[in-house]
Amino acid sequence: MTDSLNKCKANDTPACCCVDVGTIIDNEDCTAEYEHVFATESEAQAKLASLTQAAKAVATEPCEINSSIDKVDGGFKLTAKFTFCCGAECLIFQLKLR
Repeated sequence: MTDSLNKCKANDTPACCCVDVGTIIDNEDCTAEYEHVFATESEAQAKLASLTQAAKAVATEPCEINSSIDKVDGGFKLTAKFTFCCGAECLIFQLKLR
């Protein structure tokens, strides 16, 4: 019987229950997504500009940004997808937004 979760299994080291960083950040998930409905289109555009600036500040290589602002019931929906060159940059970007 093979362990189907082998890829996600933490590689403990003998010292103090440490975990290999490659177990946590494996560069498979380099995309962060954002979605929110704003009251006005200008608020949505301002948020997109803020997110774009934060992504550029983190990225060592150009970050691919796909976004749209659509009119919906109750306002304007901003949908944005930020694809970084590595998982660490994506994680840092997400932490900066908190």
